[in-house]
Amino acid sequence: MLRAIANSFCPLQVSQGNVPGVESASLAMDTEEGVEVVWNEVLFSDKKVFKAQEEKIKEMFENLMQVEHPNIVKFHKYWLDMKETEARVIFITEYMSSGSLKQFLKKTKKNHKTMNVKAWKRWCTQILSALNYLHSCDPPIIHGNLTCDTIFIQHNGLIKIGSVWHRLFVNVFPDASVHSKERQHRDEQRNLHFFAPEYGAGEDDYSIDIFSFGICTLEMAVLEIQANGDAAVSKEAIVNAGQSLEDPLMREFTQSCLRHDAKLRPTAHDLLFHRVLFEVHSLKLLAAHCLNNNQYLLPENCVEEKTKSFDPNAVMAEIRHDDRPGVQLKYSHVSPLELDKFLEDVKNGIYPLMNFATSRPHPVPRALSLSQEQVETVKTPTPEPQETETRKVRQ
Repeated sequence: MLRAIANSFCPLQVSQGNVPGVESASLAMDTEEGVEVVWNEVLFSDKKVFKAQEEKIKEMFENLMQVEHPNIVKFHKYWLDMKETEARVIFITEYMSSGSLKQFLKKTKKNHKTMNVKAWKRWCTQILSALNYLHSCDPPIIHGNLTCDTIFIQHNGLIKIGSVWHRLFVNVFPDASVHSKERQHRDEQRNLHFFAPEYGAGEDDYSIDIFSFGICTLEMAVLEIQANGDAAVSKEAIVNAGQSLEDPLMREFTQSCLRHDAKLRPTAHDLLFHRVLFEVHSLKLLAAHCLNNNQYLLPENCVEEKTKSFDPNAVMAEIRHDDRPGVQLKYSHVSPLELDKFLEDVKNGIYPLMNFATSRPHPVPRALSLSQEQVETVKTPTPEPQETETRKVRQ
């Protein structure tokens, strides 16, 4: 993979979310996999600083490669490059071709359109699914830089969070790339309203991500929170944007994330159960995930073939009431095309199952908790011998 990317490296600069210390991010092509990726570089002008942090850098990048979630930008590979005058770290990440959520919201506002409530709910669910995954890791991963610029949207509506390891980069690369530090400072000034009041005052926890998520949900709903010129968005503008929401559940949802007291903010797991996000019935979602997970057991186009065999006027379910007429649900009420689209969306991660799963920590892989010497000495257990099949088929 590394040779394939290096041979097709393209110097086209791209923006994939603000990451401190990253001097440049350029578009490249992985010719083995046939996909576009982002080539990121971190430069160290002082080799002594690089040598002092080399093991820490390796440990961090090994950790990043273990993060796996459909709503998080994928981290592919990394390597270290030592030269006579300087050192650099190169790492390859997934390329989000459709741009950031901020860009999408600007286009929507420019076309004088309003945000679709269903799209808003789906986006919130996907972002919360990613945050819940990060916060459930052991130890928890705090994003620390969640803005509409670090959230990306694909053409099929799939949302992915980039710059996930912002806090790790801040801690590991304090002396890397002065130019990037200046750019980082400007970006933080522009996005200052995304950061919680307690940000940087002490040890960060999940609540700073929840506050940032609350601002993101507000911007997604109103398309843009107005600021006075180039100045940072004021608290008054945030309050006015929240009050402009017509849906009381949306107002309650965003306001709970923006509480000044960090201890009163809900967790990502709690927010996934909020009434405002209830769009797809849990039984329907569970059935769709079950069908996709066992697709290999089913014949091709089984859904289409099955729906053709049903009588459109047949009753598939009925809700009876003693005090009023019941409700009958017929097969004609379900569009096969809509069902196929829904199954495809579930498969692509647009409707995650996290809101119905119990909250449990994702342990850090064993390889991350061991030193390199220990990893090399750990042996794979010998598998138990299997019984030889002696039966024969008679036809």
